[in-house]
Amino acid sequence: MRRPEVPAPLLVLAAIASVQFGSAVARTLFDDLGAAGTTLLRLALAAVIIAVVTRPAVHRWSGAAWRAAALLGVVMAGMNLIFYLALRTVPLGIAVTVEFLGPLLLALVQTRRLFDLLWAALAAGGVVLLGVTNGGAAPLGGLALALAAGLCWAGYIVFSAKLGGLVPGTGGLAVSLAVAALLVLPFGLDGASAVLQHPDLLIGGTAVALLSSVFSYGLEINALRRIPTRVFGILMSLEPAAAAIAGLLVLHQHLGVVEVLALVLVTAASAGVTLARRDHDRALTLAETG
Repeated sequence: MRRPEVPAPLLVLAAIASVQFGSAVARTLFDDLGAAGTTLLRLALAAVIIAVVTRPAVHRWSGAAWRAAALLGVVMAGMNLIFYLALRTVPLGIAVTVEFLGPLLLALVQTRRLFDLLWAALAAGGVVLLGVTNGGAAPLGGLALALAAGLCWAGYIVFSAKLGGLVPGTGGLAVSLAVAALLVLPFGLDGASAVLQHPDLLIGGTAVALLSSVFSYGLEINALRRIPTRVFGILMSLEPAAAAIAGLLVLHQHLGVVEVLALVLVTAASAGVTLARRDHDRALTLAETG
């Protein structure tokens, strides 16, 4: 008897919680490993763990699969390294709020509705609040890094879906993570070498690799096989809230009224795009069947 599948949206929600608490744990390692060192350790450990568990049959891969894995590795390297650099100066909840503009822009591009420009303006207003009236809690340089990480995040959504369609299971992630680790190696080797003097740092590094890469990416790539990238990007609207909760519980980062308002604006913009697109698709279906 076939076991019922976990609904794809639940996989995405579990991935959201996993990656945000993983990011909070990662921030606690920066003093010892640095942002780049933590990134390298996370990616390398995740690549090894997934490779051992899945043992991907790379000798059977097509050229298209290899290209998809390599491209995903490139955007993963940029997404993770740049985001961790942003976390050095920006609270987790704020960083994810700004970073989320990447998936939100992807969803907006895919809707192609003029009305959605209003939602884009709402999200932009939230980011402007962070940049102009944050009282120094979020330096503009850190916000710019978070935005750049968000653009890589949008690329991750696209290329992860492509890889998931070409390679069964999660074995493709092992190659992508290895590519990402190699790209980050020149920046993070010095910091990551601290584990040689303090092996106990591997405990935190392994926790980050599991939460932020192994569990979250595995859940996401399986969800992306069953839902469109547009829907996936929109479900990510809960990322800022999850990040704020993780930042509060793990890092004791309290967001002020302005930061919470910005988070709400960006989340509302994503929800608005979701509802507008759903209604639009429903109208098209009725028109086609009527």
